[in-house]
Amino acid sequence: MTKAKLKVSGMHCASCAANIDDALEELEGVERASTSYARSRTKLEFDEAKVDLESVRSVLGELGYRAHTD
Repeated sequence: MTKAKLKVSGMHCASCAANIDDALEELEGVERASTSYARSRTKLEFDEAKVDLESVRSVLGELGYRAHTD
């Protein structure tokens, strides 16, 4: 498993963080997502053979957020 941290902009509340976690964990290859509204960051554990960070950024973009490498 690969671990990554991304800075996420555009969140307005703790529910945003929960929505991000739910959406990312639906991606095949994402084992775990943990997003903090207070810190504007998400931590991921994922299988690089199944998903890459560009796919993660794409999902975040579809939700209305922007992700940057931490």
